[in-house]
Amino acid sequence: MTTTFPSISISTDRLVMRPFDMADVPAYIEMMNDELVTAWADGPHPYTQVDAERWVRRIAPGERTSGHGIVLAVTEFLTQRLVGTVRLLNTDWRTLATEVRYITAPWARGEGYAAECVLAVAEWLFRDQGFERVELRTPADNTAAQQVAQKLGCISEGVLRNARIARTQTEDGGWTDIRTDLIVWGLLPEDLEGVAEQLADAGGYSTYDDWN
Repeated sequence: MTTTFPSISISTDRLVMRPFDMADVPAYIEMMNDELVTAWADGPHPYTQVDAERWVRRIAPGERTSGHGIVLAVTEFLTQRLVGTVRLLNTDWRTLATEVRYITAPWARGEGYAAECVLAVAEWLFRDQGFERVELRTPADNTAAQQVAQKLGCISEGVLRNARIARTQTEDGGWTDIRTDLIVWGLLPEDLEGVAEQLADAGGYSTYDDWN
């Protein structure tokens, strides 16, 4: 039974999703130190050069080779600029299910890139890898993440109470940890029917069929 994802590059008309390389480090540091990313992501703060190099050299590739999932840098097709990341984790190879997380750089928000890259990865999982379920877990107060899940046709399946640690800014400009609920969203192959067309009609998606 297969227990690791292949090393993969996935392309849409607007985006390329591929393994991280060292050239991504400066843009990745900038993205990870953004206020919204700091609030909702799990990375250290402040996010340093050492953190980024460890991510690119060891942590990101290790997710694939260990069988836990896969980490892809999301870049703009025309400019190669770093749009964000998409990550599969907590993969269950027996049930063919995995969780997806995504981060979008500040400059790229509002362009439909998050929904586009997650949809591309979900299509690859369902069509090429034979997966049966993708799960998203969005913090209860992160409405942008919830909107992405809804655009993809995900079904809200329940709430994990007090299940995630996020961050909030203090009056002195620092950060402190807070607990938050997680909304669990499920995505099955049949849930994607018509989603690409709906996103295209909304102007936030380009067709694709390329992964290698």
